[in-house]
Amino acid sequence: MQPVIYLALADDWEVRGNGTGDPRVLQFKPMRQLVKIFNRYGVRGSFNVEVMQQLTYRRLQDRFPELKIIADEWEQVVKGAFCQGHDIQLHLHPQWLNAEYQGNGNWKLPGDWSIINYPTQQIRAMLVAGKQYLEHLLHEIDPSYTCISFRAGSWCAAPSDSLLPILSELGFVFDMSIVAGLRLETRHVKLDYTQCDERFAPYYPEMRDARRASRSVEPIVCIPTNSFSGARIALFRRDFGKASAMLRRKFREGQQIGTGTALSCGRGGDEWTNKGESGVLGLAKRVLKRYVVGQTHVADLSRLNFAMMRLMMANIHRQAAQCSLACVPVILGSHTKDISDFSDIERFVATLTRSADIKTVTLTEIAHGLRNGTLKVRAAA
Repeated sequence: MQPVIYLALADDWEVRGNGTGDPRVLQFKPMRQLVKIFNRYGVRGSFNVEVMQQLTYRRLQDRFPELKIIADEWEQVVKGAFCQGHDIQLHLHPQWLNAEYQGNGNWKLPGDWSIINYPTQQIRAMLVAGKQYLEHLLHEIDPSYTCISFRAGSWCAAPSDSLLPILSELGFVFDMSIVAGLRLETRHVKLDYTQCDERFAPYYPEMRDARRASRSVEPIVCIPTNSFSGARIALFRRDFGKASAMLRRKFREGQQIGTGTALSCGRGGDEWTNKGESGVLGLAKRVLKRYVVGQTHVADLSRLNFAMMRLMMANIHRQAAQCSLACVPVILGSHTKDISDFSDIERFVATLTRSADIKTVTLTEIAHGLRNGTLKVRAAA
């Protein structure tokens, strides 16, 4: 019997990792558009809102009144989505710690990009501040709201002696930072999730290394953010289409490629380039990896075209059929800052509502299912 897939659409709501980009362009406008699509098809989405940015804006708002205007609208957009039935959960980029505002939408972010590289007390302080901020904000609307899930900035969650124990102490039900198969070695982030014990189903993690599945019941659950491999032809068509569209747009606007202000769109194209993949040889290596060898794709709707979304769902159905669970939660991702065309996402959301074995849920509903036993947790072999 085909299991029921409890599918959560969980967006990471943020500006660029280096702090650049206008929140109105990268966050507020696309979030409102995504909410409209969800509402049109009766789907409740989840937004992992990046709180360190907001706390920084609030900290500096007396010195820079323009930051207060943006921070106020940030709250209005979050509360607006929540009032319409969508979920709000915690996302956190620690590089905002002690950030310095340089004016005109530009920031200097001195902090490490990986939360697991911080001392235990700083990790706890950031998580407490983020959780308390969201709960205080949303208790005005729903006094029963609880912040119950977490996704680490840049996916950095393991290995760590501190992160999972602190999350469990603070009442988080599950973490969704692990992306099986993902490996990053950029100038800001280093992680290796290529050898994860569990790639698909919820599991109890070893408390010092979320990549490992525990043989015991633990105080917190890990649910991998979905990933898949292959899709080389669809990936090439997507990249070719994006490049062609960009060239046409730049030609029409009479601009040179690579121009644009930090305020409107943000820098950061090279922020995620792995070491050894820059320059001509690096480009050849990336092309070989992407279109010949194949690579792991994060199930990130903002970076997939509809053909890749279909391949992603086919892979999810195969894994679910092989899973021993009657009901399995699957978490997809997206980044509103990266969405330029909502048509494929809307088409994908429409197909979900016609699938008999898929139930779209929020992250809070997944937490309730884990607590009441509707959703089972796979034990280590």
